[in-house]
Amino acid sequence: MSDVTLSTLQSLKQSGEKIAMLTCYDATFAHAASQAGVEVLLVGDSLGMVLQGHDSTLPVTVADMAYHVAAVKRGNQGALILVDLPFMAYATTEQCLHNCATLMQAGAHMVKLEGAGWLADPIRLLAERGIPACAHLGLTPQAVNILGGYKVQGRHEAQARQMRADAIALEQAGACMLLLECVPSSLAEEITQAVKIPVIGIGAGSATDGQVLVLHDMLGLALSGRSPKFVKNFMAGQDSIAAAFSAYVQAVKAVTFPAAEHGFSA
Repeated sequence: MSDVTLSTLQSLKQSGEKIAMLTCYDATFAHAASQAGVEVLLVGDSLGMVLQGHDSTLPVTVADMAYHVAAVKRGNQGALILVDLPFMAYATTEQCLHNCATLMQAGAHMVKLEGAGWLADPIRLLAERGIPACAHLGLTPQAVNILGGYKVQGRHEAQARQMRADAIALEQAGACMLLLECVPSSLAEEITQAVKIPVIGIGAGSATDGQVLVLHDMLGLALSGRSPKFVKNFMAGQDSIAAAFSAYVQAVKAVTFPAAEHGFSA
C-alpha cells in the first residue's frame, strides 16, 4: 500500500471506512502487519507487559520506546507509526518536547499521550512544533493506581459528560486522533460523531472510526492465559500469522469485529 499519513486516516473517517491498528514492537512483525494492510502500527508501552514481563506499563522508559520504534521503522511497509509516551515522560514542557523529539527522530510519525482534558496544553505545544499527537482517553493504564485497577470508564453520566467535553477540547487544542479504551459503546459512538478527527477504539464498541488490539492478545499469546473481554483470537482457524493479520484487517473493515460481546454497556 502507499504510505499512510494523517490525511489518509482523515479520508478514511470521512468515507466511513474503518481503520485497522495493531501494536507492534519489532521489524519482523512490522513487515508482516503492514503488508497485511494494517494502517497504523502502535509501538505501545504495553511492551512493558508483553515483552518485558512487568505487571504494568509504568517501568517502561523513553529509551525502551525509542529502541522499539527504530526496529518497527526498519520493517514497516508504509503504515503510520504511532508511539506511546511512557509514564511521566511528559510531566513538564521540557520533558515533553525532548522526549517527543527523541521518539520522532527514532522513526515515529505521531505520539500518543494518556490523560484527560489537561492534555490540551502539551498537545497544543506539540501541534505548534509540528509533532502530531493522539490523545488516549478512558482507561489509561499509566494511571492504573489512581483508577484502582483496569476498569471501564465513563459509565456514570458525570464522567461520560466530562469525557465528551475533554474529547472536543483536545481536538480544538490540536489533537490529530483520539483513542478510547474501555468505555461504553454508546459513549464511544457519541464522541466519534462529536469530533472530526479519527477515533480509534479498544473495548469501545464498533462505532469508532477504527480498532486497535495488542498484537500478542490477538494472536492468543496472553501471558496470563486470560484475555480481556474486548479481545478476539485471530490465530484461531488460521495457518499463519500473516493470515491472522489479514483476518483482523478484514474483520475491522467489514465491521464484524468488534461484535456486541466485545463491548461494554453504560
